[in-house]
Amino acid sequence: MGIPVKQRGEVISNEIRSRIAIRYKTVTRSINKAFWDMESDTLHSLYVGSYGRGTAIDDSDIDILMELPEVEYNRFDAVWGNGQSRLLQAVRSAILESYPRSDVRADGQVVKIAFSDGIKFEILPAFKRISYDGAWDGQYTYPDTNMGGNWLSTNPKAEQKAMQDKNKSSNGLLNDTCKHFRSIRNDYFGSYHLSGIVIDSFVYAAIQGWRWTLDSQTSSAAEGDYERALRAYLEKISPWYHLESPGSDQALNTSKSIDCLIKVVDLIAGQK
Repeated sequence: MGIPVKQRGEVISNEIRSRIAIRYKTVTRSINKAFWDMESDTLHSLYVGSYGRGTAIDDSDIDILMELPEVEYNRFDAVWGNGQSRLLQAVRSAILESYPRSDVRADGQVVKIAFSDGIKFEILPAFKRISYDGAWDGQYTYPDTNMGGNWLSTNPKAEQKAMQDKNKSSNGLLNDTCKHFRSIRNDYFGSYHLSGIVIDSFVYAAIQGWRWTLDSQTSSAAEGDYERALRAYLEKISPWYHLESPGSDQALNTSKSIDCLIKVVDLIAGQK
Protein backbone atom coordinates (compact mmCIF):
# COMPACT_ATOMS: atom_id res chain seq x y z
CA MET A 1 0.00 0.00 0.00
CA GLY A 2 1.54 3.26 -1.10
CA ILE A 3 1.02 6.81 0.09
CA PRO A 4 -0.94 8.41 -2.76
CA VAL A 5 -0.56 12.02 -3.76
CA LYS A 6 -3.34 14.21 -2.44
CA GLN A 7 -4.55 17.71 -3.14
CA ARG A 8 -2.72 20.03 -0.78
CA GLY A 9 -3.15 23.54 -2.14
CA GLU A 10 -1.34 26.21 -0.15
CA VAL A 11 0.30 24.81 2.99
CA ILE A 12 2.10 27.89 4.33
CA SER A 13 -0.04 30.05 6.61
CA ASN A 14 -0.63 33.74 5.98
CA GLU A 15 1.04 34.53 9.30
CA ILE A 16 4.24 32.74 8.25
CA ARG A 17 4.12 34.36 4.81
CA SER A 18 3.82 37.77 6.45
CA ARG A 19 6.94 37.15 8.54
CA ILE A 20 8.80 35.92 5.47
CA ALA A 21 7.82 39.06 3.53
CA ILE A 22 9.02 41.40 6.30
CA ARG A 23 12.39 39.65 6.50
CA TYR A 24 12.68 39.52 2.70
CA LYS A 25 12.34 43.29 2.56
CA THR A 26 14.80 43.79 5.43
CA VAL A 27 17.43 41.61 3.76
CA THR A 28 16.84 43.31 0.40
CA ARG A 29 17.21 46.77 1.93
CA SER A 30 20.41 45.81 3.76
CA ILE A 31 22.11 44.44 0.65
CA ASN A 32 20.89 47.27 -1.57
CA LYS A 33 22.31 49.77 0.89
CA ALA A 34 25.70 48.05 0.99
CA PHE A 35 26.10 47.32 -2.74
CA TRP A 36 23.80 49.74 -4.59
CA ASP A 37 23.83 52.71 -2.18
CA MET A 38 20.03 52.77 -2.05
CA GLU A 39 17.34 52.03 0.55
CA SER A 40 14.93 50.05 -1.64
CA ASP A 41 13.43 46.94 -0.04
CA THR A 42 12.14 45.51 -3.33
CA LEU A 43 14.63 46.21 -6.14
CA HIS A 44 17.29 43.69 -7.26
CA SER A 45 15.79 40.73 -5.39
CA LEU A 46 13.45 37.85 -6.09
CA TYR A 47 12.25 34.69 -4.44
CA VAL A 48 13.84 31.61 -5.97
CA GLY A 49 14.07 27.94 -4.94
CA SER A 50 10.94 26.08 -3.88
CA TYR A 51 9.29 29.23 -2.49
CA GLY A 52 9.71 30.97 -5.82
CA ARG A 53 8.55 27.90 -7.78
CA GLY A 54 5.43 27.46 -5.62
CA THR A 55 6.44 24.04 -4.27
CA ALA A 56 7.52 24.95 -0.73
CA ILE A 57 5.99 23.43 2.38
CA ASP A 58 5.87 24.99 5.84
CA ASP A 59 9.44 24.06 6.81
CA SER A 60 11.14 24.81 3.49
CA ASP A 61 14.07 27.22 3.37
CA ILE A 62 13.34 30.60 1.80
CA ASP A 63 15.73 31.26 -1.07
CA ILE A 64 16.38 34.81 -2.28
CA LEU A 65 18.47 35.84 -5.26
CA MET A 66 20.08 39.26 -4.80
CA GLU A 67 21.37 40.88 -7.97
CA LEU A 68 24.59 42.85 -7.41
CA PRO A 69 26.26 45.46 -9.67
CA GLU A 70 28.59 44.21 -12.39
CA VAL A 71 31.45 46.20 -10.87
CA GLU A 72 31.28 43.92 -7.82
CA TYR A 73 31.69 40.84 -10.01
CA ASN A 74 34.78 42.37 -11.58
CA ARG A 75 36.17 43.28 -8.16
CA PHE A 76 35.75 39.86 -6.57
CA ASP A 77 36.64 37.92 -9.72
CA ALA A 78 40.00 39.68 -9.71
CA VAL A 79 40.76 38.67 -6.11
CA TRP A 80 43.48 36.06 -5.85
CA GLY A 81 42.50 33.10 -3.69
CA ASN A 82 38.74 32.45 -3.76
CA GLY A 83 37.16 35.83 -4.39
CA GLN A 84 33.82 34.01 -4.30
CA SER A 85 34.30 33.34 -0.60
CA ARG A 86 35.12 36.99 0.04
CA LEU A 87 31.98 38.00 -1.84
CA LEU A 88 29.84 35.84 0.43
CA GLN A 89 31.54 37.36 3.47
CA ALA A 90 30.75 40.86 2.19
CA VAL A 91 27.09 39.90 1.76
CA ARG A 92 27.10 38.36 5.23
CA SER A 93 28.43 41.60 6.71
CA ALA A 94 25.65 43.57 5.02
CA ILE A 95 22.99 41.27 6.47
CA LEU A 96 24.49 41.46 9.97
CA GLU A 97 23.82 45.21 9.95
CA SER A 98 20.12 44.36 10.21
CA TYR A 99 20.30 41.01 12.01
CA PRO A 100 23.31 41.23 14.37
CA ARG A 101 21.89 38.64 16.78
CA SER A 102 20.87 36.05 14.21
CA ASP A 103 22.94 33.07 13.08
CA VAL A 104 24.30 34.34 9.74
CA ARG A 105 26.95 32.32 7.94
CA ALA A 106 28.41 31.83 4.47
CA ASP A 107 28.06 28.29 3.14
CA GLY A 108 29.20 27.18 -0.30
CA GLN A 109 27.10 29.29 -2.65
CA VAL A 110 24.82 31.19 -0.29
CA VAL A 111 24.62 33.13 2.94
CA LYS A 112 22.32 31.38 5.39
CA ILE A 113 20.22 33.06 8.07
CA ALA A 114 18.70 30.90 10.81
CA PHE A 115 15.99 32.77 12.72
CA SER A 116 14.97 31.83 16.25
CA ASP A 117 11.44 30.82 15.14
CA GLY A 118 12.84 28.12 12.81
CA ILE A 119 12.51 30.02 9.53
CA LYS A 120 15.68 29.81 7.45
CA PHE A 121 16.74 32.06 4.60
CA GLU A 122 19.40 31.37 1.97
CA ILE A 123 20.70 34.42 0.12
CA LEU A 124 22.27 33.88 -3.30
CA PRO A 125 24.29 36.88 -4.56
CA ALA A 126 24.23 36.95 -8.35
CA PHE A 127 25.06 39.01 -11.41
CA LYS A 128 23.16 39.35 -14.68
CA ARG A 129 25.09 37.56 -17.41
CA ILE A 130 25.27 40.04 -20.28
CA SER A 131 26.23 38.80 -23.76
CA TYR A 132 28.67 40.53 -26.10
CA ASP A 133 25.79 42.33 -27.84
CA GLY A 134 24.64 43.80 -24.53
CA ALA A 135 21.56 41.60 -24.16
CA TRP A 136 20.51 39.65 -21.07
CA ASP A 137 19.13 36.16 -21.64
CA GLY A 138 17.79 35.63 -18.12
CA GLN A 139 20.93 33.90 -16.85
CA TYR A 140 22.59 34.91 -13.61
CA THR A 141 26.16 34.16 -12.57
CA TYR A 142 26.65 33.26 -8.91
CA PRO A 143 29.61 32.31 -6.70
CA ASP A 144 30.63 28.81 -5.66
CA THR A 145 33.32 28.74 -2.98
CA ASN A 146 34.08 25.03 -3.38
CA MET A 147 37.26 23.71 -5.03
CA GLY A 148 39.09 27.01 -4.72
CA GLY A 149 36.21 29.10 -6.02
CA ASN A 150 34.41 29.36 -9.36
CA TRP A 151 31.28 30.83 -10.97
CA LEU A 152 28.09 28.97 -11.87
CA SER A 153 24.93 30.05 -13.69
CA THR A 154 21.18 29.81 -13.16
CA ASN A 155 17.98 30.97 -14.85
CA PRO A 156 15.35 31.03 -12.08
CA LYS A 157 12.70 32.97 -14.00
CA ALA A 158 12.68 30.38 -16.79
CA GLU A 159 12.30 27.64 -14.16
CA GLN A 160 9.43 29.46 -12.48
CA LYS A 161 7.62 30.07 -15.78
CA ALA A 162 7.93 26.41 -16.80
CA MET A 163 6.67 25.22 -13.41
CA GLN A 164 3.74 27.65 -13.45
CA ASP A 165 2.68 26.57 -16.93
CA LYS A 166 2.91 22.85 -16.11
CA ASN A 167 1.09 23.31 -12.82
CA LYS A 168 -1.73 25.11 -14.63
CA SER A 169 -2.02 22.46 -17.34
CA SER A 170 -2.06 19.69 -14.71
CA ASN A 171 -4.80 21.43 -12.69
CA GLY A 172 -2.43 21.83 -9.74
CA LEU A 173 -1.15 18.25 -9.72
CA LEU A 174 2.48 19.32 -10.29
CA ASN A 175 2.77 21.48 -7.19
CA ASP A 176 0.76 19.06 -5.07
CA THR A 177 3.08 16.20 -6.06
CA CYS A 178 6.23 18.23 -5.33
CA LYS A 179 4.88 19.15 -1.90
CA HIS A 180 3.93 15.51 -1.29
CA PHE A 181 7.50 14.42 -2.08
CA ARG A 182 8.87 16.97 0.40
CA SER A 183 6.50 15.81 3.11
CA ILE A 184 7.40 12.14 2.59
CA ARG A 185 11.11 13.01 2.59
CA ASN A 186 10.81 14.90 5.86
CA ASP A 187 8.53 12.40 7.61
CA TYR A 188 10.27 9.15 6.61
CA PHE A 189 13.78 9.91 5.37
CA GLY A 190 14.95 12.88 7.40
CA SER A 191 18.53 11.61 7.64
CA TYR A 192 18.88 11.49 3.83
CA HIS A 193 19.60 14.30 1.39
CA LEU A 194 17.12 15.12 -1.37
CA SER A 195 17.30 18.63 -2.81
CA GLY A 196 14.22 20.59 -3.76
CA ILE A 197 15.37 21.21 -7.32
CA VAL A 198 15.82 17.45 -7.86
CA ILE A 199 12.29 16.83 -6.56
CA ASP A 200 10.76 19.52 -8.76
CA SER A 201 12.76 18.55 -11.85
CA PHE A 202 11.89 14.87 -11.47
CA VAL A 203 8.17 15.50 -10.97
CA TYR A 204 8.13 18.03 -13.83
CA ALA A 205 9.54 15.40 -16.19
CA ALA A 206 7.68 12.38 -14.79
CA ILE A 207 4.22 13.92 -14.64
CA GLN A 208 3.93 13.91 -18.45
CA GLY A 209 0.20 14.26 -19.29
CA TRP A 210 -1.21 13.48 -15.85
CA ARG A 211 -3.49 16.05 -14.22
CA TRP A 212 -6.10 16.35 -11.52
CA THR A 213 -9.60 15.57 -12.74
CA LEU A 214 -11.92 18.56 -12.39
CA ASP A 215 -15.32 18.22 -10.77
CA SER A 216 -17.00 18.24 -14.18
CA GLN A 217 -14.76 15.47 -15.55
CA THR A 218 -14.42 11.74 -15.08
CA SER A 219 -11.16 9.81 -14.86
CA SER A 220 -10.33 6.43 -16.34
CA ALA A 221 -7.30 5.99 -14.05
CA ALA A 222 -7.46 3.53 -11.20
CA GLU A 223 -6.20 4.33 -7.72
CA GLY A 224 -2.41 4.19 -7.65
CA ASP A 225 -1.92 4.43 -11.43
CA TYR A 226 -0.34 7.88 -11.20
CA GLU A 227 2.03 6.88 -8.43
CA ARG A 228 3.07 3.76 -10.35
CA ALA A 229 3.64 5.95 -13.42
CA LEU A 230 6.06 8.08 -11.40
CA ARG A 231 7.98 4.98 -10.42
CA ALA A 232 7.99 3.73 -14.02
CA TYR A 233 9.56 7.01 -15.11
CA LEU A 234 12.24 6.64 -12.42
CA GLU A 235 13.06 3.18 -13.79
CA LYS A 236 13.11 4.62 -17.31
CA ILE A 237 15.89 7.11 -16.49
CA SER A 238 17.99 4.65 -14.47
CA PRO A 239 20.86 4.00 -14.00
CA TRP A 240 22.15 7.50 -14.86
CA TYR A 241 19.16 9.44 -13.49
CA HIS A 242 19.74 12.40 -15.79
CA LEU A 243 17.50 15.35 -14.93
CA GLU A 244 17.35 18.93 -16.19
CA SER A 245 15.96 22.01 -14.49
CA PRO A 246 12.53 22.97 -15.88
CA GLY A 247 12.66 25.80 -18.35
CA SER A 248 16.40 26.42 -18.19
CA ASP A 249 17.26 22.82 -19.22
CA GLN A 250 20.39 22.88 -17.08
CA ALA A 251 21.74 19.43 -16.21
CA LEU A 252 21.53 18.60 -12.51
CA ASN A 253 23.94 16.64 -10.37
CA THR A 254 21.63 14.03 -8.83
CA SER A 255 24.33 11.91 -7.18
CA LYS A 256 23.69 13.13 -3.62
CA SER A 257 19.90 12.98 -3.94
CA ILE A 258 19.16 9.84 -5.92
CA ASP A 259 19.17 7.35 -3.03
CA CYS A 260 16.51 9.32 -1.19
CA LEU A 261 14.53 10.02 -4.36
CA ILE A 262 14.28 6.28 -5.02
CA LYS A 263 13.12 5.64 -1.45
CA VAL A 264 10.49 8.38 -1.65
CA VAL A 265 9.12 7.19 -5.00
CA ASP A 266 9.06 3.56 -3.84
CA LEU A 267 7.15 4.45 -0.70
CA ILE A 268 4.63 6.62 -2.55
CA ALA A 269 4.09 3.88 -5.17
CA GLY A 270 3.82 1.12 -2.55
CA GLN A 271 6.95 -0.74 -3.60
CA LYS A 272 8.56 -0.81 -0.14
